Amino acid sequence: MANLCFGKSLTISTLEAMFKGKAELFKGLYAEEWVKEQAKPPNPVIKLDMSVLASYDNKKELNRSIINYLVRYYIEEYNLDVVIQDNSGDVFLDVINKLYKQFGHVALLIDEYDKPITDNINNLEKSNEMRETLRSFYGVLKGCSQVKFIMITGVSKFSKTGVFSCLNNLEDISMDKKYSDIVGYTQKELEDNFVDWIEKTEQELSLNKEELLAKIEEYYDGFSFDGTLRVYNPFSVLNFFKQGIFDNYWYDSATPSFLAKYLKEHKIKAPKEYIQKKVYSGFTNSHEIESTSVESFLYQAGYLTISERRGNILILDYPNEEVRSSMDRLFLENFYNIQDDAEFSSDIWESLEVEDIVQVVTIFNEALKGIPENIFAPSIEGKKKQDDYKDRDESWYRSLFLMLLSGAKITYFSEVHTFRGRPDVVIVFKNKVVVVEFKLAKNSSEVDKKRKEGEEQIKSRDYASAYKATKKIITAVFVADDEKRQIVL
Repeated sequence: MANLCFGKSLTISTLEAMFKGKAELFKGLYAEEWVKEQAKPPNPVIKLDMSVLASYDNKKELNRSIINYLVRYYIEEYNLDVVIQDNSGDVFLDVINKLYKQFGHVALLIDEYDKPITDNINNLEKSNEMRETLRSFYGVLKGCSQVKFIMITGVSKFSKTGVFSCLNNLEDISMDKKYSDIVGYTQKELEDNFVDWIEKTEQELSLNKEELLAKIEEYYDGFSFDGTLRVYNPFSVLNFFKQGIFDNYWYDSATPSFLAKYLKEHKIKAPKEYIQKKVYSGFTNSHEIESTSVESFLYQAGYLTISERRGNILILDYPNEEVRSSMDRLFLENFYNIQDDAEFSSDIWESLEVEDIVQVVTIFNEALKGIPENIFAPSIEGKKKQDDYKDRDESWYRSLFLMLLSGAKITYFSEVHTFRGRPDVVIVFKNKVVVVEFKLAKNSSEVDKKRKEGEEQIKSRDYASAYKATKKIITAVFVADDEKRQIVL
């Protein structure tokens, strides 16, 4: 059983081809000889992809949808005389028995076993209905000697205990170091197998090999399932070499729809709060939805990875630049309701490039205008509440600004320690540095006072001194007028 953030379906398809003895697909590979032997004759394969079920608004529909899927597929695939029954588990067992009698031991591959549950993640009653139906369905596997191999994948781990409570012989390999490189490219695999693409891309981007590899690592490496070995996301690497552009290929392809739904209803902090996040090693072991942590979902969906292991403590972090920007985008779209974050980010970058701070503020205020007054906006402590922009602190505005900077791929530092204090934001360009201090005014009458406080803070603490080697240092105080919900200089 594996809960992986990418490569699940490809792993299932690869195993299907191996058990079916398709040796021509593995020519020159380590598995070629095994697959050749497997073809004498091949094992029958049951491959279930729970993400393609027609509909399951209730347990009756889910049961019927599974039956239709089994009957349609296995009549076409193996020409089985499947008996139509009312219970999906009975049909499942009938398929297994008939395949075994006709061809021998069965290889069972189940992809996205938990999809009906996660699709209803914000409806506990309905998710429990789905869970009960799936428990009954998968329960027929207990003591099923006709099956020689089972591989199950999904994006969640919480439902293992409930759904597979009767199957005590399943081995969870999600965080097993023996399988830590099963779905990604290692550094050696990248450099050994993409030589021609690397050379081609070096020329296209006018970078030498070391520069190119360092940038590919920054954007697409860093996924770790054991805290030691790190792998690249294959989907992003392949798309990068195809397009020749350092871009975010991961967000639209890998962000499960259930995640945004879940995060809207549960405690989530601003993206920066998940950098170097400490958790216990069993943080993914919650039995069911209602007791699952946000960190567990973010990890299982690929937004966080294991940066380091310290005994029974794990340090979670964003694996790379692509995922970090995806987290910002997820937050902007689903919590601030900003759909055009790329345009806002690009405009801010262009304005900073020409040192037009007034225009930066104008663009930032345009983003603020699009945020509904009653939108759910989590506070820095992660306390869930319906926010009407009252009691916002300066960090709320600063977090939104930083996410827009991140979307523009602007190099910045937040609350950097200096010997006299911590400036709120430091934006770094090749020949200049922009130091921004945020202050919160509860109403317009406090704006002047807060502006002067910010100016005095920058001056008295000499925030710019750490960057005196830079040709140009620009300072600005962004005062958030919380009454008008806008920034003023």
